[in-house]
Amino acid sequence: MAEAIHMKLYGNPMSTCTRKVLTVLAEKGREVEFINIDLQKGEQKTPAHLARQPFGVVPALELDDGFMMYESRAISRFLDRTLPGTSLTPADPKAYALMEQFMGVEQSYFSGPAMKIVMERFRGTNNEQNIALGREGVKRPLEVIDAALANRPFLAGNDFTLAEVVWAPYMEYLFMMGEKDLVAPYKNVMAWWDRVSNRPSVKKAFGR
Repeated sequence: MAEAIHMKLYGNPMSTCTRKVLTVLAEKGREVEFINIDLQKGEQKTPAHLARQPFGVVPALELDDGFMMYESRAISRFLDRTLPGTSLTPADPKAYALMEQFMGVEQSYFSGPAMKIVMERFRGTNNEQNIALGREGVKRPLEVIDAALANRPFLAGNDFTLAEVVWAPYMEYLFMMGEKDLVAPYKNVMAWWDRVSNRPSVKKAFGR
């Protein structure tokens, strides 16, 4: 992608999925035209936004050549592949496989139960049964990555990759919602999160 191509990102700064894309852009040192979709007002369900994202969520990416896409993980892979800068995708096939594996773990096993906790806290509904289910649900994926991080600094090896990008927003919200004690027993995860959360791109994407 030529540097001159203009991009619009339709998203919300509080959205976990928007934050993934913002992290990739920050890693690449790239600014985009950010169009805020007000989720509280339901702007994600308007006909204009449904034309960009047929499932009525955020984010969506639009290039000035008319190319449009949605789904944060797909957008992140696309931007990493097309924007100049350090790649967030390992060249080594085994490291690449680990990155994809742990992106899959996040999507299949971690983000769902994590967001069960986060949304109860965020909305103020505080349904303790749902929170308990969420807490129980995140334990196994945290155990799995804790073991993986015992002998390497990042999920796919020695480098920060898209695996960190997709895990980070959910980890951030767990800590914001007072769930540090849930993560604290996993010492390798805690050390990894310290590395990830203090990365400049993550701070920028998360508004810190």
